[in-house]
Amino acid sequence: MPAPVSRTILHVDMDAFYAAVEVRDRPELRGRPVIVGADPRQGRGRGVVAAASYEARARGVRSAMPISRAWRLCPHGVYLRPRFARYEEVSRQVFELLGRYTDRVEPISIDEAFLDLTGCERLVGAGSEAARRIKGKIRRELGLVASVGVALNKFLAKVASALEKPDGLTVVPPGAEAQFLAPLPVSRIWGVGPKTAAALRSRGVRTIGDLQRLRPGDLEAWFGEAGRQLWRLARGIDERPVEPPAEPKSLGAEVTFAEDVSDWETVRLTLLDLCDRVAARLRRHGALARGVTLKFRDGQFRTSTRSAALEPPTDLAEDLFAAVELLLRRVPWPREGRVRLVGVQAARLVPTGAGWQPGLFDADPDRRRRAARAQDEVRRRFGRQGIVRAALLRRR
Repeated sequence: MPAPVSRTILHVDMDAFYAAVEVRDRPELRGRPVIVGADPRQGRGRGVVAAASYEARARGVRSAMPISRAWRLCPHGVYLRPRFARYEEVSRQVFELLGRYTDRVEPISIDEAFLDLTGCERLVGAGSEAARRIKGKIRRELGLVASVGVALNKFLAKVASALEKPDGLTVVPPGAEAQFLAPLPVSRIWGVGPKTAAALRSRGVRTIGDLQRLRPGDLEAWFGEAGRQLWRLARGIDERPVEPPAEPKSLGAEVTFAEDVSDWETVRLTLLDLCDRVAARLRRHGALARGVTLKFRDGQFRTSTRSAALEPPTDLAEDLFAAVELLLRRVPWPREGRVRLVGVQAARLVPTGAGWQPGLFDADPDRRRRAARAQDEVRRRFGRQGIVRAALLRRR
């Protein structure tokens, strides 16, 4: 289907999302450099920065930076371990809020999304007005800050949202696309990484405006088919639609240990925790798993997977773990005795109620589900530590 001639596309990007959630939940951290990631004082500084507040960024700390380097740049920062279940919970609240404005919401990650408001302007206002309303709602209802870009297409909206962070709002007026892009560096274009940027610089191309002055044939000669796409994006041409996500085909969770572990019981209990997380996600999505896969990586980075069928399909941690524990016993324990990563993936998903039958010896098939949903509600209100399995309290 061809894209409309005129569209209203928003890119909403939560500012320093993980760190912002931590500061919101702990107001005493406001104004301090907050770094979410591995603990730099444990595990020989292995791991990376998952998120950094803007106070930490002012000291040079960036996402994906080795945590050891972040420590050198900001030794007095507040270092917090990630609470991914909490971030997922807040993310759901953000996307629920965005869904009030349009059903055409395309998540890009846990903290950013495209919205297509084309045809909704009478209800939600023009693009800039809708963007201000969304930013205000996010601030008032969730206590968080978002930056928003408004344009005719996804590429321009995403570029715009990044220009005035944090708390930015940038609108690209129709007809001003090339003028808006011209002064920006070529690295702002999707697909232009360090190697492509260096190749362009060697030919005297540093800004998008420099690209706009080239002929399509020049770029094709340099970069093949990708050159034509570069030429189009440099002029702000992007006809891709905003696509709401399809139903997930699998849901999973994994963990890389801060230090390689050699204790079988630690691995086993970690898998129990992961099954808990995956089961909660299944219930949130209204899905049951007909299969489960164990992922296992040793200290030499050798990865093994084992899979099992689940019959009847389930969304309960106990059922997942019963299968995963059997799979764990089938994985050869590494000769070096050290494990680096484990993961659990629920697969072959079906909607809740589709083909589910109680177990032959399950006296009350709904009782465990009621207990699991009660557990979900406690964690929704108080975080994952609001209720913890007794077995996991013994985990190192």
